[in-house]
Amino acid sequence: MTDLIIGDDGEESIALKAFTEKAYLDYSMYVILDRALPHLGDGLKPVQRRIVYAMSELGLANNAKFKKSARTVGDVIGKFHPHGDSAAYEAMVLMAQPFSYRYPLVDGQGNWGSPDNPKSFAAMRYTEARLAKYAEVLLAEAGQGTVEWLPNFDGTLDEPKVLPAQVPNVLLNGTTGIAVGMATDIPPHNLREVVNATVHLLENPKASVEELCEFIPGPDMPTDAEIITGKNDLLKIYQTGRGALRMRAIWGREDGDIVVTALPFQSSGEKILEQIANQMQAKKLPMVADLRDESDHENPTRLVIVPRTNRVDAEQVMNHLFATTDLERSYRVNLNVIGIDGKPKVKALNTMLSEWLVFRQDTVRRRLQYRLEKVEERLLRLAALMLVYLNVDEVIHIIRTEDHPKPVLMERFDLIEMQADYILDTRLRQLARLEEMKILEEQEALEKERDDLNKTLSSDRRLKTLVKKELLAAADKFGDDRRSPIVERAEAQALSEQDLLTSDPITVVLSDKGWIRSAKGHDIDPAALSYKSGDNFKFAARGKSNQPTVLIDSTGRSYSLASHTLPSARGQGEPVTGRLNPPSGATFEGLIMGEGSQKLIISSDAGYGFITTLDDMTSKNSKGKNLLNLPKGARVMPPVLVPEDDTALVAAITNEGRLLAFPVAELPQLARGKGNKIINIAGARVEERLEFVVAVTVLTSKQVLTLYSGKKKKSMKFAELNEYVGERGRRGLKLPRGSQKVDSIDVQ
Repeated sequence: MTDLIIGDDGEESIALKAFTEKAYLDYSMYVILDRALPHLGDGLKPVQRRIVYAMSELGLANNAKFKKSARTVGDVIGKFHPHGDSAAYEAMVLMAQPFSYRYPLVDGQGNWGSPDNPKSFAAMRYTEARLAKYAEVLLAEAGQGTVEWLPNFDGTLDEPKVLPAQVPNVLLNGTTGIAVGMATDIPPHNLREVVNATVHLLENPKASVEELCEFIPGPDMPTDAEIITGKNDLLKIYQTGRGALRMRAIWGREDGDIVVTALPFQSSGEKILEQIANQMQAKKLPMVADLRDESDHENPTRLVIVPRTNRVDAEQVMNHLFATTDLERSYRVNLNVIGIDGKPKVKALNTMLSEWLVFRQDTVRRRLQYRLEKVEERLLRLAALMLVYLNVDEVIHIIRTEDHPKPVLMERFDLIEMQADYILDTRLRQLARLEEMKILEEQEALEKERDDLNKTLSSDRRLKTLVKKELLAAADKFGDDRRSPIVERAEAQALSEQDLLTSDPITVVLSDKGWIRSAKGHDIDPAALSYKSGDNFKFAARGKSNQPTVLIDSTGRSYSLASHTLPSARGQGEPVTGRLNPPSGATFEGLIMGEGSQKLIISSDAGYGFITTLDDMTSKNSKGKNLLNLPKGARVMPPVLVPEDDTALVAAITNEGRLLAFPVAELPQLARGKGNKIINIAGARVEERLEFVVAVTVLTSKQVLTLYSGKKKKSMKFAELNEYVGERGRRGLKLPRGSQKVDSIDVQ
């Protein structure tokens, strides 16, 4: 079955499905092979190759005068590349930008863009250009029989299929491109490193990627910023031809300020400052006071970040900025090129360099063969010239007397047609006596060159030696030191919202009816604040604005609020139930602030409790966390802070005037639950509210416990508690008469 249909009228037609498939496939192959992907041999896309070749045809060598870019672009699109002038000019600009190309191919004069805005270049009628010195590695051998020539788009001119690159340019300048169904992302590399790896592979054809990576540790971008991808990850990229790498800006401290001196490849300092400024405006960078761009001609990159105080951790600030701005960037790597077989493929490093060496050796062989043919042709001409010199009278006689001297000369002196033509074209002045010595000297030199060429062409070893010598010479002429240091760094982490908050002292106040607010500082009197009619002060907690406010309700559930979001104490606050969703009828029985590692005692008046931390009490859920399980009839006691003191004692007092003290270490640390028995109270008596715990506290050796019983008060020093010390869970001892009806306590 065929897709071609011939109608009754003889017209040919084709099924729409078959036509569209073929048309799209043809277009895809055109984009892949003739537009988007570089060739392994010279590392250039067609438009780049045509620009370089057109400039060489215009005589724009590195030592020539500059010419208007419009002239070059006109030749490119008029002779070789029938596309838009803006696309051709942008490709030319990219090859001239030292911040885009590791080894620029075009030497530009005028405005060719800046790192902040690579597309800010002037129009092509204003800029001038010529080829850069480095372009020699692509063009030096173009006229020496090394190039396959193809007709241009209209068949009026020939253009090179691939330029005879003397170094693996495909890795040196890198490239990016998007074709149909595939893409390429090759990062730039260092010329000396790539040449050394190529020479090693030339001498050791079975060298592994690991061996080659001893010479090429990683890409080398046209910037001084650090490559922070690990050695193993870079090795994997070169083994598979795919992966990603990261670059990070270089910074330091100067007079307390943070100064960024090098940005990642293709990062804009202007955009980075804008990103940081946006965070400052959104109050997400409270530790940064100011930004400045001090970049100039002497310091191309100098971004100054001014911390708010000298106590700001610069490492922490920069880690946050690395994670949230272009001060750190990732780059995709996809070593997809058109191979010497004309097919696109993702290649490992050793495969890529091995194929390039095949291309290079073939190029050198063709160059030598071309030169050998020229030498042999010249030797034939010199032999003919020598023959004329030795037989000048006879040659002149034949030329003067014969109507057709060429065949007579060929027959008389056993010449080929080319030699006969040369004799006939020879001027009489070349027959002077002094010419004989010149002819003999030139013959001797050419014969020696011919022998050397034949030896090299017949010996793979000599050919490889020549390739190696030329590679090293190119590296010596155009090579430079690595610009991008490779340093393994830990992954940058953005600061959490909590970390970004300022650490200001605040006092959080909760009223009887559950209205909450926050006052700046610790020196306010919460009870003296204004409250709504019928409402009063209940709890206050002192802490910092970046610490959570933790509450516990009458059902034993705990909740947490972001302290910095609480309303100001200048007003009367807002209902805490507007943010939290406690069980119906529940009241709040505790309010506390502190570091997440702060230990507390959570207890019920049934005599049970445990030690926990503020982190274990926090909950992002508005319904809170089930923290304390209450026995029947029991009520929640306010949380008690536990100091970092091994000698501290827990003291529990009941409404019957019993006091029990025991070491803090005897109480277990739990995340939630009922807890262990602190002081022994019968469960039935708790249910009927006949006996219950009045207070639980913790005392250190320097503190005094004060008991309030009506109008009476009794102070007990730490040493006086010794007589009440017993095992946890005991009944405790009765307090002295007059102090048994304890209403409240105080610890100072």
